[in-house]
Amino acid sequence: MKKYNALLLIFLFYLSNCADSSTAPKQSDTDNVIPEPEGWELVWHDEFNGDAVDLTKWEYEVNADGGGNNELQYYTDRSQNSGVLDSVLVIQALKETYTGPEGTRQYTSARLRTKYKGDWKYGRFDIRAKLPYGKGLWPAIWMLPTDWVYGGWAASGEIDIMELIGHEPQKVYGTLHYGGTFPNNVHSGDSYTLPVGNFSTDFHIFTLEWDSTQIRWYVDGTFYQMQSSWYSTGGEYPAPFDQRFHLILNVAVGGNWPGNPDNSTVFPQRMEVDYVRVYRRSEK
Repeated sequence: MKKYNALLLIFLFYLSNCADSSTAPKQSDTDNVIPEPEGWELVWHDEFNGDAVDLTKWEYEVNADGGGNNELQYYTDRSQNSGVLDSVLVIQALKETYTGPEGTRQYTSARLRTKYKGDWKYGRFDIRAKLPYGKGLWPAIWMLPTDWVYGGWAASGEIDIMELIGHEPQKVYGTLHYGGTFPNNVHSGDSYTLPVGNFSTDFHIFTLEWDSTQIRWYVDGTFYQMQSSWYSTGGEYPAPFDQRFHLILNVAVGGNWPGNPDNSTVFPQRMEVDYVRVYRRSEK
């Protein structure tokens, strides 16, 4: 019964938003052409135009380990927690008692990655998404090393394209993690605040441009930070950001940074992803 209730909630949510301009067709839906930013060429993408998650591009991570941050969710591969609806990937966090091989949790969600299916050294990454809100919600669009050449986290690096903590729904963060293996790791980054509104009411484009000596962050085409100084105890600069990384999409619940949900937090909450597009520098 819980399965059908959750699916009904998603269906009703989409009916209530079907007239919203934020769900207007993508350009690629109307003319089959994906625009390429000047100086870049498309090498990988998912428009989520099918009726299910494309497992040739994505892999589910199923676990209850809390992400190393004391998070509260059980990540599942169930249809209640993720799926493709109206050409949008939905990752949904639920408040429910769920028991799996790793124990019982009071929240569920989903975490997808492109490891060994989409791995890149340098490039431009455009992700158009609408984000959840509320105390204790922690959506993220980020990257981890595929090969861990320089050692364990964070000696081999981590690139956070976008993170949001739900009680600040108008602000997103872009961060690099590097240095030594935990606890000798460090991080650096900045944030971007919407001039009006918040990230839960409409879709926004989160962009990362990454080359050998610079990493740049944008929201809706607005540049907000550049980093060029980092290090790894496992290798010489530009380590660790000179190896291939893969993409991760997830919605965490609770954890050291956002804190836990409280009575003000409304469930279900969802991150909706319209597309993921990866480019490399054009040789034209």
